[in-house]
Amino acid sequence: MSTDWTRKTAAELADALAAGETTSVEVTQAHLDRIAAVDAPADRRGVHAFLHVDAEGALAQARASDERRAAGTLLSPLDGVPIAVKDVLTTEGLPTTCGSKILEGWIPPYDATVVRKLREAGLPILGKTNMDEFAMGSSTEHSAYGPTHNPWDLDRIPGGSGGGSAAAVAAFEAPLAIGTDTGGSIRQPGAVTGTVGVKPTYGGVSRYGLVALANSLDQAGPVTRTVLDSALLHEVIGGHDPLDSTSIDQPLPALVEAARLGATGDLSGLRVGVIQEMSGEGWQPGVLTRFQESVDLLVKAGAEVVEVSCPSFVHALAAYYLILPAEASSNLAKFDAMRYGLRVWPYEGASAEEVMRATRDAGFGDEVKRRIILGTYALSSGYYDAYYGQAQKVRTLIARDFDAAFEKADVLVSPTAPTTAFKLGEKLDDPIAMYLNDLATIPANLAGVPGISVPGGLADEDGLPTGVQILAPALADDRLYRVGAALESALLAQWGGPLVPPEENLR
Repeated sequence: MSTDWTRKTAAELADALAAGETTSVEVTQAHLDRIAAVDAPADRRGVHAFLHVDAEGALAQARASDERRAAGTLLSPLDGVPIAVKDVLTTEGLPTTCGSKILEGWIPPYDATVVRKLREAGLPILGKTNMDEFAMGSSTEHSAYGPTHNPWDLDRIPGGSGGGSAAAVAAFEAPLAIGTDTGGSIRQPGAVTGTVGVKPTYGGVSRYGLVALANSLDQAGPVTRTVLDSALLHEVIGGHDPLDSTSIDQPLPALVEAARLGATGDLSGLRVGVIQEMSGEGWQPGVLTRFQESVDLLVKAGAEVVEVSCPSFVHALAAYYLILPAEASSNLAKFDAMRYGLRVWPYEGASAEEVMRATRDAGFGDEVKRRIILGTYALSSGYYDAYYGQAQKVRTLIARDFDAAFEKADVLVSPTAPTTAFKLGEKLDDPIAMYLNDLATIPANLAGVPGISVPGGLADEDGLPTGVQILAPALADDRLYRVGAALESALLAQWGGPLVPPEENLR
């Protein structure tokens, strides 16, 4: 009986490649076949995780990997394991649209540092994944190219803005993916699709070539099915980059080692802080039940659980939705129809300003326009101190809350998202309700601390995935992997195996 290589984790694929049980070409072709079968089939609705599939390029990279393996010149432990990349990272020779019509057809002349590191490590790139336009959204419904569907229920959202990467991994279209997290866009999709998502310490992974939404918040990171896979990928993409002025000039902690240590299930001496503000009204009961069960498992693993209060977290959402639009309104000014991307001529002989106005009107979606208007207003004369300045003060208070909490605990835990995946279209007309999905994840971005979302089980109400978020102090990303792997190990033992979307949903 032939092996279904799409069902293997990245670590298992790396081991199989090393043992000569398969080839990178075979593994890559299996994932390309899976994409063809479930992502955009001609006869039915698909997952729509990908905006662009580079079959020819991926197979060429896979052949090169097999040649290196035969010659004994492997580039990394993940050499030959295929990966998907969120369409917000520039890829030389491949389209980069950021989910927007204003960049439709744009092919960058260079690779983002993260993409360059993937290539240098020998990972074949399957293609670019769908996302909310310019990473503005929590459901991937704001993509100009149509929504991505959750493999657990194609009528529901896969989270956002990086729903494409999470859905691709959950649907076994890719063993690994890259996402970006500005306010939870790796972790929240991880929670609602039953995948693992990591936001590294701000500055721990280069932002060079990451098309900016909010410079002080954006961070690229791993999207996988296991904690160990995330650690393996994080060690590939992390580290100092002189091309990024915010990159931290320090070596990465031993992340894979931490994940393997955590998988032994021993958390003796570790203090886990449960954030008081991350529960109560507005939180789905099934999400809180699974979270409490996960906390109990951490106690059984030897951890000491304490309650911590972070009172400024209640203001995080309001502060975030002033800081992010302000930075976005500045960043998106570069899309002026003059240098690259879409150009719309309203009539022959139109002025540059008229072309710019017509291009932005046609090229930007409603959510992008909404945030540009809000951000420009917050930065305008007479309102800067009242809005943007006050939001930055709240940001400082949130960072202080984290500092105080980490004096009492080694890591903090909470549910990743307040609810399971909601129906497509359910919150499109209510931006505030949509923004509330990031309630638990935003504080980490405002403070720059790392976080991971680990699958926490299925909610009783709807049988859909929930997530457990683990947060650590800046530069202590290894703690995420130790605690995350310990929790994952305990949950897998309880479940009897990983949680998998019903295949009949996709066939």
